[in-house]
Amino acid sequence: MPIDLRLDPDEVPLLNDLYEFTVSAAFFERGMNAPASFDVGVRRLPPNRGFMVMAGVERVLEVLENFHFEESAIAHLESLGIFKADFLDFLRKLRFTGTVRAMREGSLFFAGEVVMEVRAPLIEAQIIEPIVLNQLGIASVLATKAARCFAVGQGRRLVEFGLRRAQGADAGLLAARSSYLAGFHGSSNVLAGKRYGIPVFGTMSHSFIMAHQGERRAFEDFARSFPKLSTMLVDTYDTLRGVHNAVDVARKLKADGINIQAIRLDSGNLEQLSKQSRRILDDAGLRDVAIFASGNLDEYKIAELLAAGSPIDAFGIGTALSTSDDAPAADYTYKLSDYAGRPRLKTSAGKISLPGRKQVFRALDGQGRYRGDILGLIDESPASIRREFRPEAENVTAMLEVLFEDGKRVVPQPTLEESRQRFLRSFEALDPRFKAIRSPDSYPVKHSAALGAMIIGEKLRAETLQD
Repeated sequence: MPIDLRLDPDEVPLLNDLYEFTVSAAFFERGMNAPASFDVGVRRLPPNRGFMVMAGVERVLEVLENFHFEESAIAHLESLGIFKADFLDFLRKLRFTGTVRAMREGSLFFAGEVVMEVRAPLIEAQIIEPIVLNQLGIASVLATKAARCFAVGQGRRLVEFGLRRAQGADAGLLAARSSYLAGFHGSSNVLAGKRYGIPVFGTMSHSFIMAHQGERRAFEDFARSFPKLSTMLVDTYDTLRGVHNAVDVARKLKADGINIQAIRLDSGNLEQLSKQSRRILDDAGLRDVAIFASGNLDEYKIAELLAAGSPIDAFGIGTALSTSDDAPAADYTYKLSDYAGRPRLKTSAGKISLPGRKQVFRALDGQGRYRGDILGLIDESPASIRREFRPEAENVTAMLEVLFEDGKRVVPQPTLEESRQRFLRSFEALDPRFKAIRSPDSYPVKHSAALGAMIIGEKLRAETLQD
């Protein structure tokens, strides 16, 4: 019997909310399946976030490429006893035939923007809502958390260590992928290395040392077994004695051509211990031995350690990253913006949506840095919108690209490395005040005049819809 630690491709359409099926069945029964557009975006950014990183796009497109209902899925829906046979026959033949416009993975985005538009016959677009939000939401939340660590890391090596406390097996994979996308150097997750080509890193366990009769013997045994992975975990017992033992082993092994690469601090006062350890290593002539720190780290602690002058060369970030512990979710929405050739909007208090098909326009200054964004209509262009920036912008980019059309990819699937490079370029172009890990400035996003006029008109029309 297959283990439950899996998600079969045949089951993906059932990774869904029941109301998506009931709503779709009602649409079907009434012949409501004209072209519809749904906007995906974040109403407000999570606490202390001045930006978010676009991630998860490629997973969404992979789902759409293969979206179909196997007979086993139809049989399960039929077993619920609530769907009519003609609707189930419709689902048997259903494929995603629509268009997806989206920001590319590795792009930065901000509150109130459209990051993806799904346009397809109404039922096709409706029934994929949960999987789209599920994949974009977690991937971008984790990538943003990683980017914040990258922002304060001052070029230090960053490794994702969070598999064992990630909230599920797939979340562990996403943490590894999203963190590498957002500037990390690699992960401890071996499957992520296989699946995504991410560099994998690892040291030794406390159990390895505890199973030995002595700490120095454990250090020597490990270094002889893995001379190219010789990072000594020095805090199983007394940390500073552990550093001295690592020094003794390093001196012994040097005669055999084995060089200790680093020591790892995993507990205690990392600022104090890193400074003391650095002195011990330097006094022993081991200036090339790096200091790797881990143990309940996040962007806030990394920033504090480096501000205090801690001589730490690399960081392993685990639980805080793989769960995005201070902001584990984002206010992602999937809202109908156009149906049967007419704009649509929702006017709920605090949850108003925006009508019409849209485009995000980003202005750059003469140095290639972000000036601000305008959310406009799809038929506006960088040339027509640039005069709405003050002062008028010379360099304006349309951020939403057609990635999927008529049910097929229309651009080559980027490699993870290409998406990572896009992030690095994007992050460099964002002013530091928006990257602050506490109380960042709000990035300027405004509506074009044309979108503003449409909002006013559609609000007035919406007042008649409840009559």
